[in-house]
Amino acid sequence: MAQTSLASWLSYIEGQHPSEIELGLNRGSAVLARLNLSRPKCKVITVAGTNGKGSTCAMLTQYLSSQGYSVGTYTSPHFLAFNERIALNDSPCDDDVICRAFEAVEAAREGISLTYFEFSTLAALWVFDQSKLDYWVLEVGLGGRLDSVNMIDTDVAVVSSISLDHFDWLGDNIDVIAQEKTGIARKGKLLISGVVNPPSTIASTALEIGANLRQKGQDFNFELDQNSWSWSGNDVYFENLPVPSLPLQNAATVIAVLVYMGLSPAHADLVDLFSKAQLMGRFQKVATSPDVYIDVAHNPEAAIELANRISTLPRKPVAVCGMLKDKDVASVMVHLADSFSDWFCSDLAGPRGAKADELIRHIAHSSPSLGLSAMAFNSVSDALSAALVKAEADQRSVIVFGSFVTVSDYLALNQSKE
Repeated sequence: MAQTSLASWLSYIEGQHPSEIELGLNRGSAVLARLNLSRPKCKVITVAGTNGKGSTCAMLTQYLSSQGYSVGTYTSPHFLAFNERIALNDSPCDDDVICRAFEAVEAAREGISLTYFEFSTLAALWVFDQSKLDYWVLEVGLGGRLDSVNMIDTDVAVVSSISLDHFDWLGDNIDVIAQEKTGIARKGKLLISGVVNPPSTIASTALEIGANLRQKGQDFNFELDQNSWSWSGNDVYFENLPVPSLPLQNAATVIAVLVYMGLSPAHADLVDLFSKAQLMGRFQKVATSPDVYIDVAHNPEAAIELANRISTLPRKPVAVCGMLKDKDVASVMVHLADSFSDWFCSDLAGPRGAKADELIRHIAHSSPSLGLSAMAFNSVSDALSAALVKAEADQRSVIVFGSFVTVSDYLALNQSKE
């Protein structure tokens, strides 16, 4: 039966494969070959990493667009609408464009079973092909080497960071995870690593592939100096750059991508980029009286970044937290337990959702001597309502964090009130 709306298409593609996730390139690559897509006029940039993929893609897209290039950006997951995943010049595609892409993929797959992510990736590539763009910026969904984004040979591979996450799929060995993520690189092509203290497998995998590796801390560096920062590498030096609202280490990686690609960014253009760069859900202030921030931090590395951001606030904020149980909840709480005055923890729905009581146990274990206030709720809505009352009474901010699901629930609640 022909699908007549984006909602019906999304329901359809969710049922086309028995597993939500099945890593591998064979199925998607077979369909990709039948689609016979062209490449962008300039380059494909593919971004992998445990954290920082989204902000790296956002800053690259915003810079390239500001220079007059046409850019297609594919990211995941989305917050409120699937359209967020497929953007042209930093604006989500409309329903009709995505539906036409799904029709093209459906016609080409000829019975091949595709996962939701494979179907979505192929649709995005079809949209970009039809749009005759200068650049494609592609965010890896999970891992790297076997992620469906890796169906496309990249011109510039970027690894933003490496830490332990997705244990069920990538294992609990940092060297193996680095090897998987570095697997997006191609022979004779650039590989930019923004990884701090990189595992040796990044260099060894790059050597095995034959990629041209440039690493943070070796080939390029950055330094924070109070209210500004500087970058150096490839005989280029930038100073007095504004500190962006997005993570600084990812901004440094973005400059490396631009410099080593040969785009020769001007200092004024970088100042403009880092003054304006933003991305939904990354320590984003979304309300006042009381102030409310949303952050998708859901693993230890992101928790450290969030703790640093919180430390700039005048008083300890109140937490609204919901997490998925397949994340390293214990380590997240170790880094954040002392960052909040009060915790309002929420169950998350679905088989992957952790219970609020489980979160509270980890909080208590992380800081047994602090006597923190922590309460459990059945939903983000209930946790948020209680947190807002407490924050207003104590003149504190509220931080909603722990998962894309948690932040999406918050945004949906706010949208329903408008």
